[in-house]
Amino acid sequence: MRKLAGMRDTDNVEVIAVCDVYERRLDRAAEFTGGRKYKDYRRLLENKDIDYVLIATPEHWHHRMTLDAADAGKHIYCEKPMTQRAGQSKEVVERIEGSGLKMQVGVQGMSDDCYETANRYVSEGRLGKVVLAQIDYSRNYLEEFWNYDVDAGARPGVNLDWEAWLGPAPKRDYDPLRYFRWRHYWDYSSGIASDLFVHRVTRIIRSLGLRFPNYGVGTGGKFFFKESPAEVPDTFNILLDYPDELSVQLISSMANGVGVKHMLRGHRATLYFNQVGFEIRAEKEFRGEVEEVVHWRRGAEAVDLHHRNLQNAIRQGEELKCDCRLGYYGVVACELGTQSYRSREYLAWDAGKEEMARA
Repeated sequence: MRKLAGMRDTDNVEVIAVCDVYERRLDRAAEFTGGRKYKDYRRLLENKDIDYVLIATPEHWHHRMTLDAADAGKHIYCEKPMTQRAGQSKEVVERIEGSGLKMQVGVQGMSDDCYETANRYVSEGRLGKVVLAQIDYSRNYLEEFWNYDVDAGARPGVNLDWEAWLGPAPKRDYDPLRYFRWRHYWDYSSGIASDLFVHRVTRIIRSLGLRFPNYGVGTGGKFFFKESPAEVPDTFNILLDYPDELSVQLISSMANGVGVKHMLRGHRATLYFNQVGFEIRAEKEFRGEVEEVVHWRRGAEAVDLHHRNLQNAIRQGEELKCDCRLGYYGVVACELGTQSYRSREYLAWDAGKEEMARA
């Protein structure tokens, strides 16, 4: 929202309405943007002057709000993950594709051109047969991961509509930790998978031109923050096998911030992503045969660029950097690992039915 408000003079964008179920946040948003205040997003969608909406809610609301926005004829920017569940993503894709509406999923790293450029080299065969991709997203928290401040001023039934916030989630008594630290709870989030891995796996999917995995397994647990009320693990890993005969490895911990190299491993060469772009280096057996490449990135992992891409798609048909189809692939990859972890089963993706199944 702040990025959008800052684009008013440069990009002819105006935030004319804001909505929140917590009045204190709603008032701050209205003061910052000058937008009209709504407590019910459905009333906001009735405003004919609105061209597109930003959905920046907890994950359990993404699906319903996206469908309602589409029904109202609004273009959509929805924060990642596109939906909480794979089946919901399928429904969103069916609704958006062919509608004439533009939907950008908030994996803003796709506005960095490295991944579409990497895909070109992969498609040309520069790496040879790619067999493994690896990527991580790790942090080292000292006391608690996602330890967002709890506002003691929140009063359900007074200035916070708790029932509206719960919406499609299971009905529960008000708990300030569930409201302010919602990423800790399965009802509203998958933690590492849906907050962090979705950024990383979408990079790999775009780079390799992947769609749905065949199989997935999730491992990990609450290995460090054992006293935390969080339900989601603090250390989590996903392995995915794709029909293209390659594996994707996702690694994360909230108790150790040391990263691993982000790379695509091919038989002839390896592509290494870095802070400024990527390099392609020949495997030693193919030195002299494979042309090595250094790519300096254009664009960036930036929310304003990602919004500008959506605006250009609406105004002049520019191709979206992270459309609903790519958003769908990212949700499936992350949820396959999440549900495998929760059930302690090795799971498969049924490509024909587009749903998860036992392996």
